[in-house]
Amino acid sequence: MKMHYDADLGIIQNKKVAVIGYGSQGHAHALNLFESGVDVVVGLREGSATAEEVQAKGLKTMTISDAAQWADVVMMLIPDQNQKQVYESSVRQHMTAGKALGFGHGFNVHYDQIQAPEGVDVFMVAPKSPGHLVRRTFEDGKGVPCLVAVAQDATGNAMDLALSWAKGIGGMRAGVIETNFKDETETDLFGEQAVLCGGSVALVRAGFETLVEAGYDPELAYFECMHELKLIVDLYYEGGLEMMNKSVSDTAEYGGYSRGTRVITETVKKEMKKILEEVQSGAFAREWIAECEAGWPNMSALRSKSRNHPVEVVGKKLRKMMSWLSTSAKDTEPVSAEV
Repeated sequence: MKMHYDADLGIIQNKKVAVIGYGSQGHAHALNLFESGVDVVVGLREGSATAEEVQAKGLKTMTISDAAQWADVVMMLIPDQNQKQVYESSVRQHMTAGKALGFGHGFNVHYDQIQAPEGVDVFMVAPKSPGHLVRRTFEDGKGVPCLVAVAQDATGNAMDLALSWAKGIGGMRAGVIETNFKDETETDLFGEQAVLCGGSVALVRAGFETLVEAGYDPELAYFECMHELKLIVDLYYEGGLEMMNKSVSDTAEYGGYSRGTRVITETVKKEMKKILEEVQSGAFAREWIAECEAGWPNMSALRSKSRNHPVEVVGKKLRKMMSWLSTSAKDTEPVSAEV
């Protein structure tokens, strides 16, 4: 893969930029670019309650349609399931030849939900972290790694524009990797489902349930199977699996080597391959799009079940005792990116 650690910031500084949405990624991209000297407008739905918050940060706001008409570069940073409708109703008619359409994730382009006109550049800048870390690290003079890709290079300068955007949000401080929309989308969805948001959650719940069903206190089960997981993941993050194994006790290291594959078996890996096939074929995308069009009946039921799981009930009680946690982190509700 091709790595970048610098780019011409002047490219994006010489463009009028519209960031559509002010959620996790939207606020980070908009503020970081603004502080990098870029002319940024945040596109919000008419009457959005977020407008005052955005303006208090020194950013300009417009309706999504007005922002798309005004801008040279339009970056779609609203949730995947909302992008097609917003693009068709407020953005598409303003995407004239020579403009650029950007994304923070490849879902809608890769699965043909959004198709830009031929004369428009289509690029992606995907930070490999949640938006609040994109913002926090930028303020600290650092950055997070980013992936960049081009799906349509109408002007011949789409990759240079993507790299300039990545520099503007701080990505070059950590390193930027060239990829393509297909690979970013498919690896991202697979990682979320099989490991990060699916597999790890199922593993935590299964461990918690196993201890509680064996008669151990739920509080002990919570600490062992969820609370301490962060300590281990932080070690992964800082120095890989080797650092983790050097940091834990010899007993823990041996137990991990000798028992881990009894939990994550070849059967589990076969299911992971099925999940990857569903991502690659578009089956998951079709399922998710249909779920959204139906008004989230399964999603609502799954969210309710998750919130009421015993590990969440005992966790909320224990986190209230943890004075070092921020108040907002102790008892959170799911949120969507504001538009």
